[in-house]
Amino acid sequence: MDFKNFQKEYLDVVLVPSGLLIMLIYHLFLLYKYLKHPLSTAMGYENKDKKTWVGKILQGQDSATAVTVISNNTTATIYLATISLTLCSLIGAWMAKSTNNFFPREIIYGNTSPSIISIKYICLLTCFLLAFSCFVQSARHLVHSNFLLSTPGATSKADVRKAKRAVERGSEFWSLGLRALYFALNFLLWFFGPVPMFVSSVTTVVMLSCHDFKRSDNNQKWPASAVAVNESALLIS
Repeated sequence: MDFKNFQKEYLDVVLVPSGLLIMLIYHLFLLYKYLKHPLSTAMGYENKDKKTWVGKILQGQDSATAVTVISNNTTATIYLATISLTLCSLIGAWMAKSTNNFFPREIIYGNTSPSIISIKYICLLTCFLLAFSCFVQSARHLVHSNFLLSTPGATSKADVRKAKRAVERGSEFWSLGLRALYFALNFLLWFFGPVPMFVSSVTTVVMLSCHDFKRSDNNQKWPASAVAVNESALLIS
């Protein structure tokens, strides 16, 4: 075996774990920041805004607006869950039919053995199943929050805390489902070879880092302005 064939055959062993490691390290760092410093992440900041929204809705007893907003989010969650389950069914049917790659092997620079192709299918199927499970859990918590927000007279601290927690849980599972789809995209590009998969992993991390983190100097400005706008609106009304 010459060096060229050796490099092509074992390129998956080097680039694919490297791409997955980059994705895992990034998401572990994001999880650490979310747990320790939630306002430094976009997800934590959005959850803070949603908790404020829940408190305002329950104080004003505007259940119609709450039901509409939660229903729209639930519909989007169920839609993504349906897509994930459909793709799982298609991948499972394709695996049962054949273990051959549906791309010509000549355009794939990497290992094209049947065992590697089966691993690609299994990884892709696992990501879609995980995404489906997360979206189902998100829909479950959003439906529960719909009941809590539309309950007449639910203005006590315990009721508000339960509603906030349900909305927050729904948002967290929604984010986990999206992360599983991001991993599925990388595994899908693995069918074209380990090089596109590695490039996609690096590109995904760079793009997500621009979205997932917020600057600390903006954390205190928006809530104060929002409170000022709300107070002025109340005075005008």
